[in-house]
Amino acid sequence: MQQLAFEIITPVFGNSFKLETFDEYNVNHYKSWHYHPEIELVYINGGSGKRQIGTHMSYFNDGDLILIGKNLPHCGFTDRSTGNRKETLVQFREDFLGQGFFDIPEMEKLKALFSMAEQGLAFHGDTKSRVGSAMEGLDELDGFKRLLSILDILHELSLSTELTILNAEKFAISTEVSEQNRINKVFNYVKNNFQQPIPLETVSSLSGMTEPSFCRYFKKTTSKTFTQFVNEYRLVHASKLLAEKEMAISDIAFEAGFQNVSHFTRLFKTFTGMSPSAYRHEMRNVIST
Repeated sequence: MQQLAFEIITPVFGNSFKLETFDEYNVNHYKSWHYHPEIELVYINGGSGKRQIGTHMSYFNDGDLILIGKNLPHCGFTDRSTGNRKETLVQFREDFLGQGFFDIPEMEKLKALFSMAEQGLAFHGDTKSRVGSAMEGLDELDGFKRLLSILDILHELSLSTELTILNAEKFAISTEVSEQNRINKVFNYVKNNFQQPIPLETVSSLSGMTEPSFCRYFKKTTSKTFTQFVNEYRLVHASKLLAEKEMAISDIAFEAGFQNVSHFTRLFKTFTGMSPSAYRHEMRNVIST
C-alpha cells in the first residue's frame, strides 16, 4: 500500500527556492500522496487530470494553476497520460526571504495569500494565462530577476479574484504522528481500492477503531462522512473517464467502483450539477474550443 510520504525539497545551491520544469522528455514521476513544509505553486500547461489535495478531489481540464499551502497533503498532478505540454513547479518556505520579511506592511497581501493557500487554491481565467506564462519564463531569468518575478507572480495571485478554494476544511498534517498515520492509512486504502467495495469494517480495522468510533473520528477530521469521501473519489475518477474515454456510461460507473448505474447517475448529478452525458458533452465542447 502506498503511504503518505514526507518529501524533502532542496533548492539548487545559491537559491532560496526550487524551480523545476517537466515536459514529454522529462516527466514528473512524483505521483505519490505526499506533503512538505514548502508552499508549492504549480502551472500545468494544457492537458487534464485529477486533483487530490487534502480531503478535496476534483478533475481539471485544459491545464491548471494551483497554489498549495505548507504541510497540505497532495498527489502529483501529471504523468504521461495527462496530455500536458509542460509543467512548471516553484516550491519555497514561508520564510524563504528571511524571518519577518512577510510581516512588513508591503507584504500584507502575500501573507494573507499564504494563509489562504493552506486550503489549496486553483486559479483560472486571465490569471491562469498570465501567471502561467510568467512561470514558464522563469527559466530564462537569472537568480535576482527570477526572484523578483516570483514575487511579482505571488503579488498578482494575491490580488486575483479568479480562484476556487479546493480544500475548504483546511485538512493538513497535524503535529500528532499517531493521528497522521491513522487518517493516512485510510486515505491510501481508498486511493488504492476505490474500484472495489470498501467495507466499513475494513477501514475501521485499519484505523484500530470500532465502526461507530471510526465514523465519528472520520467526520470530525475531514468534515465528511466516510461514504461521502469514497463516493467523491469515485466520481472524480468517473468525470475523468467521461472526458477522456470512449466508454459507455454504464461501463464508466462500474470502472469507477459503483455497483448500480442509477445510483451513480444520481450522485454524479448532485456532485457536478449535470448528468454524466451532459458533463461529457460539455467537456468535449471545452476541449474542442
